[in-house]
Amino acid sequence: MAESPIVDTNGRPIRKAELKKELAAPSLTGVRQVWHNGIASHLTPDRLGTILRAAENNDGHDYLTLAEEMEEREPHYASVLGTRKRAVSGLDVVVESASDDPADVRLADAVRDLVRDAAFGTLVEDLLDALGKGYSVSEILWSTRGGQWWPREYVWRDPRFFRFDQATGRELRLIDPQNVAEGIPLAPYKFIVHRPRLKAGIPMRGGLARLVAVSYMAKSYTLTDWLAFAEVFGMPLRLGRYNSNARPDEVDILRAAVANLGSDAAAILPEGMKIEFQEIANTQGGADLFKGLAEWIDKQTSKAVLGQTMTADDGSSQSQATVHNDVREDIQRADARHLSHTLGRDLVKPFVDLNYGVQRRYPTIRIHIPEPEDLQQLVAALKDLVPLGLRVERSVIADKLGLPDPAEDAEVLQPPAAGLPFQETAPNRSLNTAQNRESVVDERDPDFEQIAEAEDEWQPQLAPIIDPIERLARRVADEGGDENDFLSRLGDVLEEMDETELVRRLAASTFKARGLGNAEED
Repeated sequence: MAESPIVDTNGRPIRKAELKKELAAPSLTGVRQVWHNGIASHLTPDRLGTILRAAENNDGHDYLTLAEEMEEREPHYASVLGTRKRAVSGLDVVVESASDDPADVRLADAVRDLVRDAAFGTLVEDLLDALGKGYSVSEILWSTRGGQWWPREYVWRDPRFFRFDQATGRELRLIDPQNVAEGIPLAPYKFIVHRPRLKAGIPMRGGLARLVAVSYMAKSYTLTDWLAFAEVFGMPLRLGRYNSNARPDEVDILRAAVANLGSDAAAILPEGMKIEFQEIANTQGGADLFKGLAEWIDKQTSKAVLGQTMTADDGSSQSQATVHNDVREDIQRADARHLSHTLGRDLVKPFVDLNYGVQRRYPTIRIHIPEPEDLQQLVAALKDLVPLGLRVERSVIADKLGLPDPAEDAEVLQPPAAGLPFQETAPNRSLNTAQNRESVVDERDPDFEQIAEAEDEWQPQLAPIIDPIERLARRVADEGGDENDFLSRLGDVLEEMDETELVRRLAASTFKARGLGNAEED
């Protein structure tokens, strides 16, 4: 089979003929089937221990089945895990170009078209399945249109279709009839493999399902015992009484009536017989015990998945919930960072390589966690500093704001005109200008020459003040800091500023203007 000169991150050549094929499809009777026996029913400590130990030894089939059933059977776990997934999947995706070079900007625009596709949102949700299971795989079904390679579909693949290599426990391989025991290597540029780094170690031991499995089993026991308790003690005792001279057939009638009261709530009795309902004492403590245990387990699950309990359980104020915003911010940022890295490695690089060739630098995908306060502060700082000479790349600011480069023929926003064109004012209109209206300078006015002369040397006069600010901006950028670091250190450069020349010039200009004004009055 002809091989492309393009190679993946592991140095394997790309086989373009395989890109359009479906390599990990399930089958009815093969080694990759979608039907599996349940694990969660009648789960015992011994059985759970066996499942977890098997996963440690690279046999994760039963563990992955249990992880899936936990999401289906346990409402609280499904809720908090879904909350953590949506904390990332609901965010906007920003594409940043490698530089301001036109070629890099063109690559970034192409990747923006890629992530705007509706299927991309589904891909993100499918990849976040890795939070519970430790890893998630989606297969890219490529197609060509207009002479370019584009993903036609992203197909989520059952994690039980894969297994890790025996040597390192890190290389994911596809279970295939060619090698059922070890699997075969994943075809380059065909699979997106997301492995969030929730803890150090092999991916099979990193899923949240493994962390919550014991709590899930304990809660299932708690609910089973609670239901049995409610069945016995949840209804009053039905006691039938009959006289000592009652016939056997009358006793049978009474027994049947007592038994049927549990569902029918109606009975016919011979005269002289009666049924009494007696409350069972000292049962409230048992109900509180089961309820307290179930709630405690739910709180531990919330801590494990969300990092906190305030937004998952009752008893927290609205202000607390607003501060925590469902998922702890550091956890949300870590999840977004891990997923951004996966998308850049397994989607952006293949897309760019197939269409534009191997690049030295690639566009960066960043899942943007909005911070309106920081963006407002950045815009305010730029508004003040750019007029003073601070140089900032336009594409960098556009990427931070999530704004794409406009098309050549697109209608774009323009800054307002600096002033109105000069017009001769009629003598009888000279006093009709509003006092709060900004006046327009006429360049033909003799005074304009004096104003222009005073402004000729503004750049060298401001250089001793602006240069320290520019040096600080470059230092912060070289150190990888952000606008907050820049603003926090802005006060440190005050001592480096030399305003002597500016003050002297302002004083001289003020003195000259005052003198000219007095001369004209005279």
